[in-house]
Amino acid sequence: MANNEIRSWQSKILVRVVHVYFAATRGMTMGVRAACFDPSGRVFLVRHSYVPGWHMPGGGIERRETSHDALVKELREEGNLRIIGEPKLFQVYLNTSASRRDHVVFYRADVEQTAPRKPDAEIVESGFFALDALPEGTTEATKRRLRELSGEEPAAHYW
Repeated sequence: MANNEIRSWQSKILVRVVHVYFAATRGMTMGVRAACFDPSGRVFLVRHSYVPGWHMPGGGIERRETSHDALVKELREEGNLRIIGEPKLFQVYLNTSASRRDHVVFYRADVEQTAPRKPDAEIVESGFFALDALPEGTTEATKRRLRELSGEEPAAHYW
């Protein structure tokens, strides 16, 4: 019996050491973004204070947080958006513009805005836009994701 306890204890330490090693050598970051559509079919975009262009809302996934929980949180924070029904997972992309280890979990969601989003230190502008009238400065990645969602082009693997 003592031998089994020692193996169990040793196994737990070994598993922990291996996990720490992989986190250090193979660690990656992961975030969420969503194409958020209102009942009129307009897409919600944000303009951040710290990066140029108009983007779909989203952000990083924290430790012990699911991608769905991160999505709900980010849409609430960046747009006062509430998801109607279930968001649809569309694709997971490698985002090499951020780093060689960043991934974006991309969803399509129907939403309603619970209150207008007032500008602050992070989000300087936001709003719903018709797909044929996107604001000047909409990023190429945002435009590509919208074309992929509409079926105009196949889904890529890189953001």
